Amino acid sequence: MIPRVQLTPDYSISRVIKGGWHLAGGHGEINPDEAIADMARFVEAGITTFDCADIYAGVEELIGAFRRAYPSLARQIQIHTKYVPDLSALRSLTPEDVARGIDRSLRRLGVERLDVVQFHWWDYAAPHYVETALALDRLRAAGKIGHVSLTNFDAPRLTEILAAGVCVLSHQVQYSLIDDRPAGAMARLCAENSVSLLSYGALAGGFFSGRWLGASEPTDLTNRSLIKYKLIIDDFGGWDLFQELLRTLDLIARKHGATIAQIAARLVLDKPAVAAVIIGATSTAHLEEHVGIFALDLSLKDRAGIDQVLSQRRGPEGDVYDLERDRHGRHGAIMKYELNA
Repeated sequence: MIPRVQLTPDYSISRVIKGGWHLAGGHGEINPDEAIADMARFVEAGITTFDCADIYAGVEELIGAFRRAYPSLARQIQIHTKYVPDLSALRSLTPEDVARGIDRSLRRLGVERLDVVQFHWWDYAAPHYVETALALDRLRAAGKIGHVSLTNFDAPRLTEILAAGVCVLSHQVQYSLIDDRPAGAMARLCAENSVSLLSYGALAGGFFSGRWLGASEPTDLTNRSLIKYKLIIDDFGGWDLFQELLRTLDLIARKHGATIAQIAARLVLDKPAVAAVIIGATSTAHLEEHVGIFALDLSLKDRAGIDQVLSQRRGPEGDVYDLERDRHGRHGAIMKYELNA
């Protein structure tokens, strides 16, 4: 079974979280009935925490349908959704708009209270992110939200929101062997303020797998997730360095009877302040692998070999989500900023 971590005295989550982004558009065809049945299998395996968002098309509704289809299993789950107002709405956003967004997620999921709402803000030049976090916190006090969390904020803005009095439960960030931007200042800030890191991208959208070991550099990707993480590979040091990392991970994985993905996830789970990894899944094909992550016991020699490759990295540089916030840059140009319609 999957270990759990206690984020507050009365709230715990599974250390592997089932990601929902891949169930939205742009990742291949999804059969709703199969997706709902797969959710049941994840819960039965101990992965009881689900990640979704208001902007992941149809995913909140899918989880709501799962709750109706499997009421006994539904009582075991924790649902982490997001509040992501559109870029065009940021400067005029009101507390009433925030409340309407939360009510919409409540209806889609079929719940009276959202366990966790993770707040994202596209553009710091729009000045209302602290006020919006406070509006979410008032909805928490009113009983509509269990806990307020953040996603993709940098350290200075997280500091601002904490200083305003918002009790931030967790911070969802992109964190992997090839993207260590949360390490250092962000991890220290979170540890000092009892904010848990929930890490997405630990498997780099599937690049951390034997499928890509020895493969030629892809030039014609159409999968949204792979396009996103190929840019991170480029910043990390390019395809050749990534292949060296895959070869090193594969050697260690074979020694432990494991997979590259399991090693990559295990190492992120061992990072300071990381409470859980979010692993996107459109099926149960790799469920056994996810459960097996926690059986791994990597030696100091294993870790030193991986660190030797990682020491050659060139990037990515900057704070959490800095590159993605540049809407004219390579990372920001592929983002979609108007998704609530």
